[in-house]
Amino acid sequence: MVENGHQQPPAPAPPPPTTVQQPLGSARGPAYPPAEQLLQLNYCIHSNPSWAQTAILAFQHYIVMLGSVVMIASILVPRMGGSAGDKARVIQALLFMSGLNTLFQALLGTRLPTVMGPSFAYILAVISIINDFKDEDFSSEHERFLHTMRAIQGSLIISSFINMLLGFSRAWGEFTKFLTPLIVVPYVCVVGLGLFGRGFPQLATCVELGLPMLVFLVVLQQYLKRLHPAGHQILERFALLFCIALVWAFAAILTAAGAYNNVGEATKRSCRTDHSFLMSSAPWIKVPYPFQWGTPIFRASHVFGMMGAALVTTVESTGTFIAASRFAGATPPPAHVLSRSIGLQGVGQLLDGIFGSIVGTNASVENVGLLALTHVGSRRVVQISTIFMFFFSIFGKFGAFFASIPLPIFAAIYCVLYGLVAAVGVTFIQFTNNNSMRNIYIMGLALFLGISIPQYFVSNTNGGNGHGPVHSGAGWFDDILNTVFASAPMVALIVGALLDNTLDAHNARDERGIPWWGPFQKKKGDSRNEEFYSFPLRINEYVPTRFL
Repeated sequence: MVENGHQQPPAPAPPPPTTVQQPLGSARGPAYPPAEQLLQLNYCIHSNPSWAQTAILAFQHYIVMLGSVVMIASILVPRMGGSAGDKARVIQALLFMSGLNTLFQALLGTRLPTVMGPSFAYILAVISIINDFKDEDFSSEHERFLHTMRAIQGSLIISSFINMLLGFSRAWGEFTKFLTPLIVVPYVCVVGLGLFGRGFPQLATCVELGLPMLVFLVVLQQYLKRLHPAGHQILERFALLFCIALVWAFAAILTAAGAYNNVGEATKRSCRTDHSFLMSSAPWIKVPYPFQWGTPIFRASHVFGMMGAALVTTVESTGTFIAASRFAGATPPPAHVLSRSIGLQGVGQLLDGIFGSIVGTNASVENVGLLALTHVGSRRVVQISTIFMFFFSIFGKFGAFFASIPLPIFAAIYCVLYGLVAAVGVTFIQFTNNNSMRNIYIMGLALFLGISIPQYFVSNTNGGNGHGPVHSGAGWFDDILNTVFASAPMVALIVGALLDNTLDAHNARDERGIPWWGPFQKKKGDSRNEEFYSFPLRINEYVPTRFL
């Protein structure tokens, strides 16, 4: 009893000790938190190496994109009846327009360090145009080539308005707001994986050159650089050029020694260094000029296939831009930046048609992979690379010298570079709930169909006439569908966006990664957007505010 005559209430029992459940495997190793930027980049988008290193790295970008230029010209020009001299002029036009479009994008488009190169998405549409003139009578094969080029010019000019309409109307930017990190994972993955046909299958056409190139690149660039600190930086950034020079010299020795004198024509084309005849046929000086092949020919049946290809390049370039932003240490490109870049890509395609390019352009996947290989994501390096593109497009003999590098050497390089781009898509999974069965389902289906459906369309496309598996009776409609569904990024984007935005989307908002992704899609959602994507100098004073 106490003094006031009332009994004290009993003291509450102490709470049971709380046990903190440790994450599975915490005792066996660290858990790495999500990182918005890759921490091992030596130079990001607005930091620059020395001028000497910048020049060498820029030349390396030129060499890497040259492979696609030569591949496309080698596929299409002979089908059109063109000679080695015509092929040399087509390569010059492709290089010139690649330099111009790269400069446009680096200054006024995404402002990311992305090279704009010729697109393989246009090949089916171009083959369809070639076949339309196959049965017509011409005075010579050269006349057939010129007539076909004029038809391609007209189709490129008209179809360019698809990109300009999507971009400058801001429709494409509004669509990209439906993207999430969950969609980006399979989308960016197949930007690299979808190009596997240009990797080892092309390498195997001359395995004695392609395989050593692949092995040397991996050993020099990844293993030997770790042997001594002094050689680390040099081999990390420039091993690619050393390997190309070594294997190219080996190919020249084999050619001079007569190793390929008694082999098939296909082997000679792949292995010999003198079988392209570019050095002998290329002009010393030739400046590409508007309508160099003649007056464009406009035909409705040709335009629709090109429109499908233009839509595909919009999707493929967007995925490549997202991958480039990661390797450049920048935030994902906002919606308004993607809009203006696709609109500017349309302007570039219009100029492609005017200056007589054989296909339109899109962002070069292999050059984005080169950013990862060298750990240098500097914008200035890519801007300087346009100087090499312009120089070698005008001085044809010098350009033809490097264009004679055997294609299996480029294919070996692409095995590494495309793989790096595919792998960076996987890194976006860290911003989602990767233990969600919903997310696993969506990513898995989008990734698998993104590879499987295009493979079906490509494998069932007749290489001779370009006819794909869609046979509706309307050639223009067939060209559109065959082109669209032969693109891995297009299929992955369609499947991923459809599922992610309709399958319990509202309740799974956090699982999808929207809280992290959303601010980057708004003009002022993240303070770094202005730092990475603003126009240079005072250009913003002359550009409509909706594109800033």
